[in-house]
Amino acid sequence: MNYEMMLFVIMNIARVEGALMLLPALVALIYGENTVAGKILIIAVLCICLGSVFSRKRPKRSDIFVKDGLMIVGLAWVMFSLLGALPFYFTGAIPRFVDAFFETVSGFTTTGSTILTDIESLPYGIHFWRAFTHWVGGMGVLVFVMAVIPLAGSKSLNIMKAEVPGPTMDKIVPKTRQTAKILYLIYVALTVAEVVLLVLGGMPLFDALIHTFSTAGTGGFSNKADSVSFYDSAYIDGVITVFMALFGVNFNLFYLLLLGKFARVFKSEELRTYIGIIAVATLLITINIYPMYGSFLTSFRYSSFQVTTIITTTGMMTTDFNLWPSFSKGILLMLMFVGACAGSTGGGLKVSRVLLLGKYIKSEIRKIVHPRSIVSVKVDGKVMDDTVIRSVTAYIMIYMSILVVSYLMISLNELDLETTLTSVITCINNVGPGFGEIIGPTQNFSTLSDFSKLVLTLDMLIGRLEIYPILFIFSPRMFKRRF
Repeated sequence: MNYEMMLFVIMNIARVEGALMLLPALVALIYGENTVAGKILIIAVLCICLGSVFSRKRPKRSDIFVKDGLMIVGLAWVMFSLLGALPFYFTGAIPRFVDAFFETVSGFTTTGSTILTDIESLPYGIHFWRAFTHWVGGMGVLVFVMAVIPLAGSKSLNIMKAEVPGPTMDKIVPKTRQTAKILYLIYVALTVAEVVLLVLGGMPLFDALIHTFSTAGTGGFSNKADSVSFYDSAYIDGVITVFMALFGVNFNLFYLLLLGKFARVFKSEELRTYIGIIAVATLLITINIYPMYGSFLTSFRYSSFQVTTIITTTGMMTTDFNLWPSFSKGILLMLMFVGACAGSTGGGLKVSRVLLLGKYIKSEIRKIVHPRSIVSVKVDGKVMDDTVIRSVTAYIMIYMSILVVSYLMISLNELDLETTLTSVITCINNVGPGFGEIIGPTQNFSTLSDFSKLVLTLDMLIGRLEIYPILFIFSPRMFKRRF
C-alpha cells in the first residue's frame, strides 16, 4: 500500500478542515462571541499548521489503487471527525469528548442524531459549525478537498468511488477533479437558491443558513429545539420539502439537465421509483392521519414533509410523528431502510439497490415458474451483470449482519425494544430521529451509555461510507498485504 500518499491526502484534509473552521470563528466574532471565536481560531490554526507540515511535498509514487482509496476514506473520516469535535469540546459547548465526537460524526455523516438537551443555548459560532458539518459531509469530505486541491490525478476516482454513496460512481467528465468541481457547483447553486427562498419566507438569514446546510447535506440539525415546526409556516415547510427531495436525487441527473438531456433524466428508473415511493407513502399517510388533523391539506402538509425527510434521511421535524398511528410509523420505518438515490447526499440502502434487488427477486420467481426461460435483470434498459447483482446482495447481507450485531450490543443498555432497534436503524441509515419516548423526534440520545454512543457512532460512519472503508480499517491483513 502507498502509505506516503495516504499520509499526504489525509494531512491535506486536516489543512482544509482547519480552513473551514475559520468560518464559524468569523461568525462568532460577528455575534460578539470573542472567547468562542478565539478558541475555534486556535484549533483552526493548529489544524492548518499540522496539515501543512506533513503535506508540503507530494510523494514520488502518487498512485492510489482501489484498496488504498478505501483505506484513505475510512481513516480520513475518522480523523476529520476527531478534529471536528475539538470546537465543541474546547468551547465547553459539549463538555464530554465522547458526546462531542458523537455529535460531530452525526454532523459529518449527515445523520442528525444529537446528544444536546438545550440546543438553543449554544453560541452562534458553534451553531454554525454544527450545521456546516452537514453541508461539508453531504457531498463528501474528500470530494470537497478534491474540488479545491489536486490530490492524485486520474487515480483519485478510487477515492470518489469509496466515498460517494451508492452502488456505482462514474465520472461525468473525463477528469475526476473536474467532476468534483461540477458536483460542488450544482451543490452550491441549490444551497444558495434555498437560502434565498427561506429568507423570502420570513426566516432570519442565520436560521436560513442553518436549515439550508442541514437540508443540503440531508442531515437535520436545527438551531431550534422544535426544529422546523418552530416556524409553523406552510411556505417554509414546502420549500424545505422540495429541496430535501432535490438533494435526495442523483447529482449526475442535475448535470444532464444542464446539458439539456431531459430524455436521459426521465429515463432513469431510480428517479421514477424514488418519486413514486414518495408519492405513494405521502398519500397513504395523509389518509391514515386525516382523523388526527381533520383537514386534508394539513394532513398532506405534515405527511409530505415527514415522508421526504425520512426517505432522504434528513430527519427534520414539523410534527411529532411518534404520536402517529402504527400504520404511518411503519411506513416511515420502511423508508428509513430505502433511503435516497445513489450519488445523492442521502443515506439508507439507496433506491437503486432496492430497485435492483426487487427486479432480481422477480427474475428468480419467473425462473421457478418457467425453468427453461432465460431471464435477465435490466435497469434503465441495460442488462445488469451478475457481478453487480452479487455485489448488491453481498452488501445487503453484510448490512443486515452489522445491524443485528449492533442491536445486540445496544440491547446491553437495557432499553425497550422500540428504542434499541430504531436507534440502530436510524444511525446506520443516517436518518437522525428514532421512535419511542427516549430517542423519538422530540427527544435525543443523551441518556444512552458511552458504550452505546460509540457503537452508534461507528454505525453512522459505516452507513455513510457504505460499510467497506470502515471494515478495512479494522482488518489487520490490510496493513500486511501488498497491493
